[in-house]
Amino acid sequence: MNTLRIDRHGWLYQEVARPADIVKLATTQKPAQDSAVLETYQLARVSQSEQDSAATLNSHITSAAAGLRVRHCPSPNHDERVDKEAPYLLVIHNISLPPYVFGGPYIEQLFTNCLEVDHHPFFKEIQHLRVSAHFLIRRDGEIVQFVSADKRAWHAGASSFEGREACNNFSIGIEMEGSDFAPYEAAQYAALAQLSALLREHYTLRAVRGHEHIAPVRKTDPGPYFDWTRYRREAGWTWRELPGLGQ
Repeated sequence: MNTLRIDRHGWLYQEVARPADIVKLATTQKPAQDSAVLETYQLARVSQSEQDSAATLNSHITSAAAGLRVRHCPSPNHDERVDKEAPYLLVIHNISLPPYVFGGPYIEQLFTNCLEVDHHPFFKEIQHLRVSAHFLIRRDGEIVQFVSADKRAWHAGASSFEGREACNNFSIGIEMEGSDFAPYEAAQYAALAQLSALLREHYTLRAVRGHEHIAPVRKTDPGPYFDWTRYRREAGWTWRELPGLGQ
């Protein structure tokens, strides 16, 4: 009912099936294809009218869509990948603005160069930064995209992976709204798992690391509260694709 896709320009979209299409499918096709189609077929048949069936199905679709939201907030802080190289590394970060405070518009403001520096003393320290990530996953699971995954977002800084420096050239960056001092939310893991699986398939990613693993002197995120075992299980990574865990 509710799926993610990446278009040919590297932007994430969410597709939700229309109730009219489902009712048409249920009333015109044989219901033996799978259990989901069978249930929809039976619901449409027992209703008093096709209109009633559509209304009932629409409520189910709305509920499903409410659990996954995608929004675009384009950032100017990006450029072309060197030689248009396809990314093969996924990097997980955390971020909160002000530090350890969740919610509010400040992460998006930072990534779009319009941070309201008078709103918190810390903002004056970072107002010079020109940074971005491809995606941000909010505490409620909302996915915000800032940069096409085909482009080079400015998220990793000085970094190295498998002896190769400048990870921005060959990676995709996902910010988790959070800190090193608080657990992440179930909705965030669910959104991260869906997004990671799609990116892995679309770009043939072969590894995932935390910012702490590619810039260990400078960075500590996503931090000790990020559950790599849960993430591996929900996103379908293998142990060898993760940062040396369980070995």
